[in-house]
Amino acid sequence: MKPSPHPHSGPHRPAPASGRRRFLGGLLATAALAAAGPALATPARAAVRPASAPAPRATRPLLLGTYTSEAGGGTGIGTAAYDTVTGAITPGPVITGVDNPSYLALHPSGSTVYAVAEQDAGAVTAVGIAPDGTYEVLGSRPTGGSGTTHLSVHPSGRWLLSADYGSGSVAVHPIAEDGSPGERTDLVTHSSPPPGPGQGGPHAHQIVTDPDGGHVLAVDLGTDTVYTYALDESAGTLTEVSRAALAPGSGPRHLAFHPGGRFAYLACELDNTLVVCAYDPATGALTPGPGQSTGTGSGTSYPAQPVVTGDGAYVYLANRGPNSLTRYAVEDDGAAVRLLDTVPVGGDWPRQLALSPDSTLLFAANQRSSTVTVFGVGPDGSLTAVGDPFPAPVAVCVLPLP
Repeated sequence: MKPSPHPHSGPHRPAPASGRRRFLGGLLATAALAAAGPALATPARAAVRPASAPAPRATRPLLLGTYTSEAGGGTGIGTAAYDTVTGAITPGPVITGVDNPSYLALHPSGSTVYAVAEQDAGAVTAVGIAPDGTYEVLGSRPTGGSGTTHLSVHPSGRWLLSADYGSGSVAVHPIAEDGSPGERTDLVTHSSPPPGPGQGGPHAHQIVTDPDGGHVLAVDLGTDTVYTYALDESAGTLTEVSRAALAPGSGPRHLAFHPGGRFAYLACELDNTLVVCAYDPATGALTPGPGQSTGTGSGTSYPAQPVVTGDGAYVYLANRGPNSLTRYAVEDDGAAVRLLDTVPVGGDWPRQLALSPDSTLLFAANQRSSTVTVFGVGPDGSLTAVGDPFPAPVAVCVLPLP
């Protein structure tokens, strides 16, 4: 991806014809592991966590997002399998027929994965996951905006939510019984407040539902604002109920909730901060606190995304400028974080992070080095590099499946 003043996404280009259905057989993660043979038995540089007895060996699927329109990019959604003990990754085939899948999200049922189409004509695509581990592209729908950069599934499993960076809008699509998206039911553009310093307009970068399932939050980098909406679960429409103002020019990008649901941690990519926000699930009001240091020193670090361990004890932050990961201890039941350290990510431009379902592994998608790096998460939250970087063309998203 070519550098830009706000390096958040790849190029937005018109989409090829949508609605293609392609069946890709034989994508069993277990088959991929069997094909790898003894390769996965190679010891990693460090164990994930000490154990009194050997942990059972198992592999789970891993999906990889990319830009299909970028030079050196992928040809669709990459598939792989990861060893849940060592973190070693084994490559699999590619799910083709999916354009610019730069972000991926799993349906609560585990039977469908959704991908954005980050391009001028923004869209969302559904991919069905069969019980035998094969994948089928179910169809695409336009979002009505441009540069779709993030999406998530409402906890009910009935609504697909998406954020359009280019147009500063958020959209809602119903989800059919087979997992495919229906016609859009709402589109909201962030028309106020005015764009922040250096911004030409609104730039919606994330849309998520709070842990209680009562409200939907949209983070907008262009307006330095987090908008809270109530979702009408009958009509699929959004009604704004609150908004939180961040520091002008801070560039809020992504937030992650503490599992308790009363606090959230917000990465601001332009002023190098992590902001602890109080959250009222009854009203949807988000109250930002002061910005916390990323521990990366002077210069713009372009923090990309925070993730929180399942027990709520630690927060990790990807810093694209210095190519590092920051570790914070969570204190006061989520109300505060304490900076512990930073470690090299082992790649270039860590765009996105993901924890394994049990929070014993952390994956980093490194866009410019086209790699995924893996870390073991220690009992004290420490990160230890595991194995060698896994090659993945223009890696911008990694999704470990449960």
